[in-house]
Amino acid sequence: MIITQLSVFLENKPGRLFDVTDALAESGIDISALSLSETAEYGVLRLILSNPEKAKQIISDLGVVVKTTKTLAVAIDDIPGGMANFLKIFNDNGLDVRYMYACVGRVSGKALMVVKLSDTEKGEAILKEKGLDNLKPTDIYRI
Repeated sequence: MIITQLSVFLENKPGRLFDVTDALAESGIDISALSLSETAEYGVLRLILSNPEKAKQIISDLGVVVKTTKTLAVAIDDIPGGMANFLKIFNDNGLDVRYMYACVGRVSGKALMVVKLSDTEKGEAILKEKGLDNLKPTDIYRI
């Protein structure tokens, strides 16, 4: 399932991450997944949220650079080898995984992952073909 991710570019200063998460909390926006990476001068906060459009405006209003990206949300078997079996699908179809991270969700026995591919639409089509497109928006956005 294609979902909307926010990428937030934060200065590496004390309190910047808190400012963003506090503003989201005060607006009633739930965080389903996040990934934070950093360089010496800034961090990139990737978020899956219950209301990405509203969240983008809230974060922009803080004077923080934020953009939306289409990513895939996928439920993979939560067993040894589940990740390798999942990644093999993309490998066999010539798709690069740019990044991925785990997501909180409501699918028993499955690990939920957010995946950014070199071609998101092609990845979604392949997953549908393989019968791996069984997520609903409520599984990811927790709304």
